[in-house]
Amino acid sequence: MKEKQQMEEDMVGYMDWLMQAEEIIADEQGNLDSSSEKKRRKFGWFGHSDDDSEEEEDEENKIYIDDDEGCCASCCARIMATSICEQMCRINISIRKTCRAAVKSSLFYWVVLLLVFLNTTASASEHYNQPDWLTDLQESANRILLSLFTLEMLMKVYSLGFKVYCHAFFNRFDCFVVCGGILETILVELGVMPPIGIAVLRCVRLLRIFKVTRHWAALSNLVASLLNSMKSIASLLLLLFLFLIIFALLGMQLFGGKYNFDDTQTKRSTFDTFPQALLTCFQILTGEDWNSVMYDGIMAYGGPRFPGMIVSIYFVILFICGNYILLNVFLAIAVDNLASVGKNLEEKSEEEEEEEDEDDEEDEDDEDGDKKKVEEEDEDDQEDGEGGSALKVADFAPPKEKIVPIPDGNAFFCLGKTNPIRTGCHALIHHHIFTNLILVFIILSSISLAAEDPIRAHSFRNNVSWVMLTTPSPPYSLWKSC
Repeated sequence: MKEKQQMEEDMVGYMDWLMQAEEIIADEQGNLDSSSEKKRRKFGWFGHSDDDSEEEEDEENKIYIDDDEGCCASCCARIMATSICEQMCRINISIRKTCRAAVKSSLFYWVVLLLVFLNTTASASEHYNQPDWLTDLQESANRILLSLFTLEMLMKVYSLGFKVYCHAFFNRFDCFVVCGGILETILVELGVMPPIGIAVLRCVRLLRIFKVTRHWAALSNLVASLLNSMKSIASLLLLLFLFLIIFALLGMQLFGGKYNFDDTQTKRSTFDTFPQALLTCFQILTGEDWNSVMYDGIMAYGGPRFPGMIVSIYFVILFICGNYILLNVFLAIAVDNLASVGKNLEEKSEEEEEEEDEDDEEDEDDEDGDKKKVEEEDEDDQEDGEGGSALKVADFAPPKEKIVPIPDGNAFFCLGKTNPIRTGCHALIHHHIFTNLILVFIILSSISLAAEDPIRAHSFRNNVSWVMLTTPSPPYSLWKSC
């Protein structure tokens, strides 16, 4: 996270430096032109010949370069070399400078937030059976606000440049929302399609208020910890999804087609299909009436007797592992990242204090410090000359591959440790292609389990699933036994 923030800050600083350099070059060019005009007015025709010779040399050089580049490039260069184009470029740079200062001002920021608040109010005021004058007012307000948001986007693109504008994620999101609103308005006006509500996405721009958090240390730490925990949360979500898939497939095998014991009621939380099983498992994880699903599972196996009470273990394990373990890990990740952000801030403040103390000490003992540095550099050079080559070899040595040894003993009571068939199978099962192939087989078997029809036992899907499940098993068992 530190490296990413540092990279973004460096990128923003670099682009600001380029913009400032462009402005400085334009100012210097304008000063040179003004000084040359003053010189011509002062010396009259005496200085005219020198200027003409310099201009002729410049034109010859430009023409020579442009001829090498091509006809179109030479024409463009000649057009750009005219005084009118130079004046237009200076005017363009000055206007961009003014727009850039306006876009980066706090007044512009709060005006945009006010427009977003008005857009949110206009969207929230829509209700059923509203009067016609309110509908017309909302449509007019949406068009005006869309025009203002488009003007804001164009000002940012013009002042900052398209690359700098697209560097920020929120700017890209703004561009998508504005373009979507324009497209929706055009399609609605032409009668191609009804309103689909893309204008509501502009309300998400209220998230810009989070920029104020940089002035509030505690809230800034909380936001930083949440952003820092996104990767861990994404990994945990993937683990939770795999957990749901496993228990949904297991529930289909246990309860598929067995929740029809009561003809007077239609059960909505069932395991008859894979989507229903997945949704039922998610309902159990959230704790929403999960005990009634468990009671229905018990009744599907004959009621609260010997075989029916055993299936309750499935629901108990699913609820405990999913609700009390996996879901609570989200909170643990957020708290851990919040603590790490606090530690990083403390370390950063301590480092700044140490740097200030070191600067004071260096100012006091400058001469002694220089001597010590020279001696330390000499010692480091000697150490590098003696053992530098060994360190370089150790640093750049390629990582060694782990070789898994063949287990001792005989396979099938006849294949020894040095048998070529066994060594070949051992090398094959530890190859990365074989591992990926087994993962493909696992995915296919999971798909076949999810596609089974628990209500009709001899359906075509079940026959295909049985073939897909039994085909990879014999060769895999043979290879693993070797």
